[in-house]
Amino acid sequence: MPSIRKPQPKSQKEISNGLVDPYVSSETGQSLGNPNIPSEFNQFTSNDQSGIDFNRSLQMSFKNDTTKPFTLGLQDIDESIMYYFQNVIKPTVLQNGVKIPVPIIYGSPERWKSTQKDGYYKDKNGAIMSPLIMFKRDTIDKNRSLTNKIDANTPHLYTSFKKTYNLKNDYSNFNLLNNRVPTEQFIVNVVPDYVTLTYSCTIQTYYVEQLNKIIEAVNYASDSYWGDPERFKFKASIDSYATTVEITDNTNRIVKGTFSIKLFGYVVPDTIQKELTAIKKYNSKSQVIIGLETVNNLSEAKTTTKKLSPIFIDGQQPVINYIDPIVLQYLNTNIQKLGTFSSSTTITFNSGWLPAPAGLPSTSLNNFSIFCNGTLIENTAIVSFTESGGITTLVINPSLLGYSFNLNDEVVAIGKFSS
Repeated sequence: MPSIRKPQPKSQKEISNGLVDPYVSSETGQSLGNPNIPSEFNQFTSNDQSGIDFNRSLQMSFKNDTTKPFTLGLQDIDESIMYYFQNVIKPTVLQNGVKIPVPIIYGSPERWKSTQKDGYYKDKNGAIMSPLIMFKRDTIDKNRSLTNKIDANTPHLYTSFKKTYNLKNDYSNFNLLNNRVPTEQFIVNVVPDYVTLTYSCTIQTYYVEQLNKIIEAVNYASDSYWGDPERFKFKASIDSYATTVEITDNTNRIVKGTFSIKLFGYVVPDTIQKELTAIKKYNSKSQVIIGLETVNNLSEAKTTTKKLSPIFIDGQQPVINYIDPIVLQYLNTNIQKLGTFSSSTTITFNSGWLPAPAGLPSTSLNNFSIFCNGTLIENTAIVSFTESGGITTLVINPSLLGYSFNLNDEVVAIGKFSS
């Protein structure tokens, strides 16, 4: 008897792939499938249809890691304004000859409604609180001119930042002796949503002089980056201020100032879409740099190899082939010689050639680079380049080269000269 299984609805990716019409060639009339699908026979595999593509090598755990996936919300932006008021601007007023700090509070709906109804904010006992600064967030506008995730369900753009310490870089003698380049660990996250936030701020004091001091301090801080330097900072802009003096019931006198803060921020939400698609963190590739060492003669090379510890691979000692020092000396030779003018087509160099060791091609024009007044002479324009009796002779074809030599030309050859 077949088992009763609850039907599973198709994912959005399965629905979209089901609507793809296969491409039919106009020449052969055969269906070639979707050219954007690299799988065999242009068929969607089970992983392609699932809507979730995982690479286990990129799935690194955050267990015992002090750095967590990066998120930044609207509350963090609100706290940046509170921090800047309290720790950077530090507004103060003179009250009865005493310098007192001005309290800063966030305008919750209840507080803001009470302020709008009475014209000023009161404490729980009904007394007017002054001096005081209150602010609240009004609007959030998305800024699409900076960046775009392309698709929120499958983000294609990422940002990354490097950690200061990586556990994989523990000290060892192997790393020191082999000049191992340490690995770097990066935390990766989706690009943020850039937003422009508008805040309404109210200042209430007893005297105009007190209000002036606060506005002067706030205006000076405009067009700078507000926030905690250890966390996040956002650029704030303030354009205008409005001031009023209110007297109610012939008893209460209050001086008010209002202004708006335009803050340019960004948001990285903690959503399930980001958690499913973003690479959380990765390590850079480590390197082991092995330098090249040469000796003057073969006996020194044999003496050096005796000091090496045996190397075993899969229980067996491999055969190690050493490069002949004579071959290394030949390969590393590049001597520069200045030519002597003989005729408009001929230059001579006062040196012979270094003979090639056994097993290497004999020394020829291919082992030299020739320049005339700093310009390379192509081999196709050279008729001959020969060596005889310790003298090297260069003959060119002026029609192929485009010019001929004269007495003032500086012709230099670099290559396997003997001395």
